Amino acid sequence: MTIALERPTKKSRSAQIREQLGYPIIDTDVHTQEFEPAFLDYLAQVGGAKLADSFRDHLPGAGRYRWFQQTWEERHTYRTARPPFWGRPTKDTLNLATISLPKLLHERLQEAGTDFAVLYPNLATLAPQIKNEEMRRAVCRAANLYHADIFRPYSDRLTPIATIPLNTPEEGIEELEYAVKELGLKAIQIPGYVTRVIPGFEKYPDEVQREATWIDNFALDSAYDYDRFWAKCVELKVVPTTHASGMGWTSRRSISNYQYNHIGHFASAAEAFCKALFFGGVTHRFPTLRFAFLEGGSAWGASLYTDLIWHWETRNPEILQNNHPGNVNREELQELFTRYGGKEFQNRFDEIGSGLGFHGKYFAPEDPGELNEFAAAGITKAEDVRVSEAPP
Repeated sequence: MTIALERPTKKSRSAQIREQLGYPIIDTDVHTQEFEPAFLDYLAQVGGAKLADSFRDHLPGAGRYRWFQQTWEERHTYRTARPPFWGRPTKDTLNLATISLPKLLHERLQEAGTDFAVLYPNLATLAPQIKNEEMRRAVCRAANLYHADIFRPYSDRLTPIATIPLNTPEEGIEELEYAVKELGLKAIQIPGYVTRVIPGFEKYPDEVQREATWIDNFALDSAYDYDRFWAKCVELKVVPTTHASGMGWTSRRSISNYQYNHIGHFASAAEAFCKALFFGGVTHRFPTLRFAFLEGGSAWGASLYTDLIWHWETRNPEILQNNHPGNVNREELQELFTRYGGKEFQNRFDEIGSGLGFHGKYFAPEDPGELNEFAAAGITKAEDVRVSEAPP
């Protein structure tokens, strides 16, 4: 039986708007979906049939989707965040097919009012977060091969991202060089973070380790020195982009409401990564390197920018000297407490101080650590937050 496919005859609103513009439109985040049977063929070539079978049975992000296999009692017990669901346009068959078929996407791009598109395939976006190293690296390599091949005939208007794992700088560099030099991919995506088990909890069972984690953003307090990777990005002239998810973080752990978990999560993950790059000095050491943060909107960036300036103006090393515990004039302070304190304060002066910042080593340590927390970022005045200059 042959089904007649009806295609729109009237120009879309997007196409009409595009015709009125005097410049090309580039969509930097068109999501596509891998065709799983074909992708598994690539994965089998890269990692072997056994690994491909294991991947099919335990898709990346399976931990996120434990929710669907759990009872309500288990969801309450483990506080399992409700994950995404029903995310495909199933009522519109044409659009559903478009996200998986490169030829159809290429053909319909003008209908969307777009001249050129950078593609973020869904499976590839999740791949760098796979915990098992062998599986993670094989899936990323297979994803890059698959997308390079299926989109190559349509490179005049479509370019897929290369997905780069980054649990260590070495694995990131290896896949980056392969994707750019061997496959000719032009855009890259890195995870905005990896979760690592807090070392003090590594002796505990997996159930504890799964929750006792910290966020490594590759730049501040990281487990590794990622400068080698950033230098390679500069050398290969690629812009690291991140499409990191913050669902499941702190307040985004509703067990019943996905919308609650979803709102703001991209912005939250982007801000965390951006702050790490800034305070870790990556933007100072690599002033020509640019980063892109996807789907978080721009409001978080404006807020972070003003917050950085405000924190510099109120917590820079010079201003902090106004708060040095050694500045306290105890005699004058005691006189004021005696005069104005009332009976509740009388003869108890030696007990005060913790709230005022000078009582006891835990409240006013002699060595509080680095006072200038803007040092790695190369900030000496508020204007430096805006203007990044190469170190001397």
